[in-house]
Amino acid sequence: MDTELARTFLTVVEAGNFISAAERLHVSQSTVSTRIHTLEDLLGCVLFVRNKAGTTLTAPGRQFQKHATALVRIVAQARHDIGIPEGFSGTLVIGGRIGLWEEFLLQWLPLMQKASPGISIRAESNLEPEIMQGLIEGRIDIGVMYTPQSRPGLKVEQLFDERLVMVSTSAKNAPEPQEGYVYVDWGPEFYARHSACFPNFGGPSLTANIGWLGLQHLMKNGGSGYFPLRIVLPHLAERRLHIVAGAPEFSVPAYVVYPVDSKSEATSGAIGIMHRLATATKIRIAGKPARRTVPAKKKQS
Repeated sequence: MDTELARTFLTVVEAGNFISAAERLHVSQSTVSTRIHTLEDLLGCVLFVRNKAGTTLTAPGRQFQKHATALVRIVAQARHDIGIPEGFSGTLVIGGRIGLWEEFLLQWLPLMQKASPGISIRAESNLEPEIMQGLIEGRIDIGVMYTPQSRPGLKVEQLFDERLVMVSTSAKNAPEPQEGYVYVDWGPEFYARHSACFPNFGGPSLTANIGWLGLQHLMKNGGSGYFPLRIVLPHLAERRLHIVAGAPEFSVPAYVVYPVDSKSEATSGAIGIMHRLATATKIRIAGKPARRTVPAKKKQS
């Protein structure tokens, strides 16, 4: 069986409909439909019930799900093992939000290389749905993100609370979104709490799903926006940015996610270094000025 068919099937299950699955796979909706029809012909059964609300698995579909997961994971692991570069004993694939690669994972990387010089590391940056899909399929060994989803076989551990503070290029910015405000999408929990704190906010002139992009625009063109305190500390010290007095803070937990059944020493070592670095990060930002903080709900592992 073509593993691309199994991967498409799992993406539809994860996305809940063919349209979202097509967007995640970067193919057309008709391609997804054709793949699922081909798979159903091969298996001799209907896998999905399609309706206006999306798709739901049939009984045969639920049975096939575990086999599809195993098939994709086995093939991915085989490619992973066979593709070990010469001179290394193993590989490790790390997927993380770009905001968590800034400062945190970029500090983790050389520590990991020093601790495990025989491990070849593949570093990837993506948003939560793609990272979760990679973990489910076995293409990613460790994911670091803000809003993981609970999935069987995956372990979720909190690393630290990300302190999102409103900063501005002006020292006299009002404690609310003004002209030039950049809205960065830090996830659905941030959106809900941001909306509650600023109910009269009509919407930004610029929205970015990548913090780095929003920050670079703000630094070059002026304005304000919410960014992790650990990232803007150097700019605050140089007075290129200023914390907006009176503006609420938002607390967004950062998590590490990995397979429960992982027996890799490289994986356990990498996660151990992340936790130690997370503790150092907490200490580094603990003494900084605090505003009214809007905490996030803790996620259960």
